[in-house]
Amino acid sequence: MPLAAKEVRRQKLRWRIRSKVSGTAQKPRMSVFRSNKAIYAQLIDDTNGFTLAAASSKDKDLAAIAGNKTEKAIMVGKALAQKALALGINACVFDRGGYLYHGRVKAIADGAREGGLQF
Repeated sequence: MPLAAKEVRRQKLRWRIRSKVSGTAQKPRMSVFRSNKAIYAQLIDDTNGFTLAAASSKDKDLAAIAGNKTEKAIMVGKALAQKALALGINACVFDRGGYLYHGRVKAIADGAREGGLQF
């Protein structure tokens, strides 16, 4: 099954971004994935190849909160920032994953900044 033109375009953008953005243990990469219903974010250490912390709008504590998708994205950013600060991480590199820095992707970044992460 061939990918739709929109998906191919996003994959090319994603690969171009990933060629320039990389995370370390002290300054991990904050990767964002946005589906139609949910939004996911994780802090990734690319040098060792594992995820340090993750949060999504499907987590039990965040799914119970009422609000629209943008408001939930802000809450996901704050939750990820809390997990990062608990691990001693206060700075990260933002990877928008091929999406435009607008709407829910911007909201998750703003929520992480409000939570204490620095980009």
